[in-house]
Amino acid sequence: MKTWKTWGIVIVSGLLIVLSWITGSDLLMIAAAVVAGYQIAVSAIQALRIKMISIDLLVIVAAVGALFINNYWESAAVTFLFALGKALEKATMNRTRKALSDLVDSAPETATVLRDGEPETVEIWELTPGDVVLVKNGEQIPVDGHVISGTGGVDEATITGESVPAEKFEGSEVFAGTWLRSGVLRIEAIGIGSDSTLAKIIHRVEDAQDDKAKTQTFLEKFSKYYTPGVMIGALVVGLVTMNVELALTLLVIACPGALVISIPVSIVAGIGRSARDGVLIKGGEYLETSAKVDAVVVDKTGTLTNGRPELTNVDVLDPSYNEDEVLTLAARAETASEHPLAEAIIRGAENRGLAVEMVEAAEPVAGKGIRAQVDDRTIAVGSADLLDEIPEATRILELNEQGRTAMYVGVNGHPVGIVAVADTIRTDAPAAIKSLHDKGVKVIMATGDARRVAENVAAELGVDEVHAELMPEDKLTIVKELQARGHKVAMVGDGVNDTPALATADIGVAMGAAGSPAAIETADIALMADRLPRLPYALGLAKRTVRTMRVNIGIALLTVAVLLAGVLLGGVTMSIGMLVHEASVLLVIAIAMLLLRPTLEKDDTAADLPVAQATQEALTS
Repeated sequence: MKTWKTWGIVIVSGLLIVLSWITGSDLLMIAAAVVAGYQIAVSAIQALRIKMISIDLLVIVAAVGALFINNYWESAAVTFLFALGKALEKATMNRTRKALSDLVDSAPETATVLRDGEPETVEIWELTPGDVVLVKNGEQIPVDGHVISGTGGVDEATITGESVPAEKFEGSEVFAGTWLRSGVLRIEAIGIGSDSTLAKIIHRVEDAQDDKAKTQTFLEKFSKYYTPGVMIGALVVGLVTMNVELALTLLVIACPGALVISIPVSIVAGIGRSARDGVLIKGGEYLETSAKVDAVVVDKTGTLTNGRPELTNVDVLDPSYNEDEVLTLAARAETASEHPLAEAIIRGAENRGLAVEMVEAAEPVAGKGIRAQVDDRTIAVGSADLLDEIPEATRILELNEQGRTAMYVGVNGHPVGIVAVADTIRTDAPAAIKSLHDKGVKVIMATGDARRVAENVAAELGVDEVHAELMPEDKLTIVKELQARGHKVAMVGDGVNDTPALATADIGVAMGAAGSPAAIETADIALMADRLPRLPYALGLAKRTVRTMRVNIGIALLTVAVLLAGVLLGGVTMSIGMLVHEASVLLVIAIAMLLLRPTLEKDDTAADLPVAQATQEALTS
C-alpha cells in the first residue's frame, strides 16, 4: 500500500470521527470505523489464507464486536488508532532503512566514456569492461576500475565510511558511487552496474536487513501460539462474565504489536547505521552473535602491522660518519638488490630526503648481504661476514631481540654503522586493542611469523595471547580450543589461507574488503576500510543493538501486563487500551531509532598522515 493511501485512510477516518463529534451522528462514527478498518480486515483475511492468525484479526474482531454492541466510538477509535500506528510504523521503518536508500540513490546512472579520444555521455548499461571513463572534479565515479592517468582526491564515504578523501593516482583502485573532489581521472572500467562494489554492498545490506535474528524467530513462533491463545482467553472471559465488552477489550489490549516490531526495527536500524560507517554485517543472526563475542583471533602481518618492512634504526659506529651518510651508503648499495629489505632501506632514505643514486657495480652474497662499488669504495650491507673488522655484536643482537632485522654497513671492510628494518605496528592498532579490551574482549595473535618477532609486537600492543610460527591449520585449532573453553570467537583474516579458521569461528571478519567483492559476500562482518578500529566499533554496535532489542521487548511485555491488569481491575477501556498500545509501539520504534545516531569516532590513522601517504599505505599493506 502506497504512502499516500496509508495516510489518506488515517486522515479520512480522523475527519469522520471529528464530524461525528460535531454532529452527533452515529453513522459518521461507523463510517470512520469502516474506512480505518477495511485495510485491517483485508490483511487479517490474507493472513488467514496462509493459516496464520495475525494481530489484525484481533483488532478487527474487537472492532466488529464493538459495532454489534452499539459501542461505535470504541470501534472507530480502535481501528483509527491501529491504522495510525501502522502508518507511523511504516514511516519510521522507512526512516531506519535510509542507509540503504542513500546507497541506492548514490548509484550513478550515466558516465562520460572516451570513444576515439572524444568524450561521450552514455548510460551505465552501455559501458563494457575495458572502456576508459573520464571523471572531472565534482563528478561521480560511475564504475569500479583502475586509474590509468591523472590524480585527485576521492570521497569514498559511501563505500568505506571514511570522512577524509583518498588521494588517487595511476594504478589506484576506485569505486562506483564515490565522488571526485579534486583533479581529473581517466579510469579503466572493470566493475559495471550490478558487478560494482556498490551494487554488492546494496545487495548485502538488503539481505542483512531482511535477515532474522534468533530472538525474532523465537518471538514469531511464540506469537503463532500467543494470538490464538488470546482469542480463546477472551472468549472464555466473555462466557464466564457474560461481559462482551470486557472480552473485546481484552482482545485489543493483548495485541503484541510492540513485541512484534521491537526486533526487526532494531535490526534494520543497527545494520543500517553500520552500513553508513563502512561496516557490513551479514544479518540479524550474525548481529546477535557478534554481541556475544568475547575473544578475537587476529593475524599479525597486515592486520596489527603494516605488512611490509620499514626502516626503524640507523646507528653510527664510526664517528667520522653521520646517520644520513651511513643510510645513503646503505641505500645506494641496496639499489642493486631485489630483496624486500632493500626496498625498505631505500624508501627510508628517500623519506629523509636523501639522494639515492644507482650503484656502478654490485655483487650479491648469498645468505650474507651485498657488496657494491660506490664512488671508488666497496660498500657492504649485511652480516659481519662481509667485513674485515669484526665489530662488537651487542647492539646488533639487541636489535635482533627486538624483532628487527639488523645489518652492518661497511666501507672497504670497516664497519661504519648499522641499519635495521622491521614490519612496523599500524598506527591505529594500539587504540583498537585497547578498545577491544575495554569491551571485555580477549585478543589472541595467531601468526606464522617468528616467535621473537610476534612476542615483541604483542608486548608493545598488550595482546593477551601469542601463537607464533603457525601453519593455517594451526589457526583452526586455536579457534576450536577457544570455543571449547566457552568463548564466542571472531576471526580476522585475509580469507585465503585463513579460510578454515574463518569458517569455524562464530564470526568471520574481513578487513579492508572494499576491493574484494568475494569478501563482501562471504564474511559475516566486512570492514570496508582498512581500519582496525572498525572491529571494536562493529562489536560495540552489535551489543548496543541487542541491548536495544531487549529493552524494547521489556517495554512491550510490561505494557501488555499493565493494560491487562487495568482491564481486569477496571478503568481501562478499549480505546484507552489501544491508545496506550500504539504509544508503546511508537516508543519502541523511537528507542530503536537512537541506533541511527553517528557514534563512530574519527579514525586517528588518517588524521596524522597526509592523505596520499595514508592511501598509499592502505594500497600496499
